[in-house]
Amino acid sequence: MKRVFLLMSFCCVLVSVTVHGQQKKLPRIAIAGLGIESSTFSPALTNEEAFHARYAAEVFNAYPFFGVDSPLRSRAVWVPAIVGKSLPGGAVTREAYESLVNKTLDSLKKHAPYDGLFFDIHGAMSVVGLEDPEGDFITRIRKAIGTKTIISTSMDLHGNVSWRLAANTDLITCYRMAPHEDAMETKERAVRNLLDRIESGKGKPAFKAWIPIPVLLPGEKTSTRIEPAKTVYKAVAPAASQPGVVDAAIWVGYAWADEPRNHAVVMVTGDDKQKVSATAEQLAKSFWDARNAYAFVAPTDNLKGSLDKAIASSKHPFFISDSGDNPTAGGAGDVTWTLTEILARKEFQSANGPSLIYASIPGPELVEKAIAAGVGGHVDGYAGAAVDARYAPPVRLNGTVESIEKGDKDAVVEVVVKVGSVHVIVTQKRKPYHKEKDFTRLGLNPRQSDIVVVKIGYLEPELYAMRADWILALTPGGVDQDLERLPYKRINRPMFPLDKDMKEPDLSAQLVPLSDKQK
Repeated sequence: MKRVFLLMSFCCVLVSVTVHGQQKKLPRIAIAGLGIESSTFSPALTNEEAFHARYAAEVFNAYPFFGVDSPLRSRAVWVPAIVGKSLPGGAVTREAYESLVNKTLDSLKKHAPYDGLFFDIHGAMSVVGLEDPEGDFITRIRKAIGTKTIISTSMDLHGNVSWRLAANTDLITCYRMAPHEDAMETKERAVRNLLDRIESGKGKPAFKAWIPIPVLLPGEKTSTRIEPAKTVYKAVAPAASQPGVVDAAIWVGYAWADEPRNHAVVMVTGDDKQKVSATAEQLAKSFWDARNAYAFVAPTDNLKGSLDKAIASSKHPFFISDSGDNPTAGGAGDVTWTLTEILARKEFQSANGPSLIYASIPGPELVEKAIAAGVGGHVDGYAGAAVDARYAPPVRLNGTVESIEKGDKDAVVEVVVKVGSVHVIVTQKRKPYHKEKDFTRLGLNPRQSDIVVVKIGYLEPELYAMRADWILALTPGGVDQDLERLPYKRINRPMFPLDKDMKEPDLSAQLVPLSDKQK
């Protein structure tokens, strides 16, 4: 009842605004969305709790540009339904998906009608037994709110844009940077585009050009930090700013799910048919033409080679990306193979060996033992491989408890166990380590460590800034960077780079029918 009251009380506060001495009715705009990257090559499953769903007025807290005193807040009567964001992981259970979708639909139906909807999704959700979840979600939203409402969709560039998703949205955009330093800027752009089309009376853009590109690459080969993606994506903003164009976007797609929709896509929306189509074709061609130049964002090697290089290096900290089980790409996060190999190396078995931080491995039972032993105490137990034991069994950690921290949103409880010269971060629940404070709050100083091994792909900005050197270890897991090792069965073929000698594809713009013209 509290959530409903908060929503209703807010929605009734602003209904009009004075413009040039005249009362102007404010548009009613809903907010909804679910976001996750889900690997179908991981045995992990994602439940409803993982989405940390926000309801009603709580939704505003997810967006700095929706602050109480922000200009955008006063331009509409905002009707927030549900927004949920999960750490990447395995496929979402059908039960969790249906529960969150039905709660969204119930809220949207209850507070209708709407002039617009801000649809905030990632675009790479997989759901057990369901094809194209985001396409299904937006289709069901359309049935609930009708086809006249203008929907503006914001996405991750590693999401997938199916024809069904393209058909049911009116405005669409995605990040232009990887790492995603422009994530919030993109979401705000989606909102501004929506407001501009409503306030101007222009309504839905007349044309939507959609071009599927038969390329499937990991984000670690398409980072906008380096060429060719740096130049390819640099062209997006100027393309979107042309007269007659509302927005333009290039999606790399999501490489670790096996569905027909998984591939790169270009979309351009606007009112000038020729310019919309030509712009989409130019962007698609630039992405395709660069296909052979896409390369890993860092030097790569197998784990042994990576460790050999790190140990021999005089550059510290030397970062190693344990990429195959990256929890922020969809890995289970509890593959023990890399940590097992590290602990087996003689260099790290003495307390005086090269200092190494390993982030991280889930081990709730070991965490309990560490809490019982206390800081400075001894702990002996097993962690990891509760979800993904395909490559190695649970790893034994026999060492000293260095720190215990409680209250993290993702990890819940974190402990550091020192085994030889290795400082292992063990968590109650899986957690990505992207910021310096993630380490320092545990009493660890990554800048002073010889080696830092992180379950990650490309380094996030803070880690990238502190690295003295870096290598991407091609390790096994649900988000294996070597795509040719993955058992794809359902993606469209031919697909580059799996089919390296494929013929030149047809990259002509396909005009998508408007959402209120669907048959």
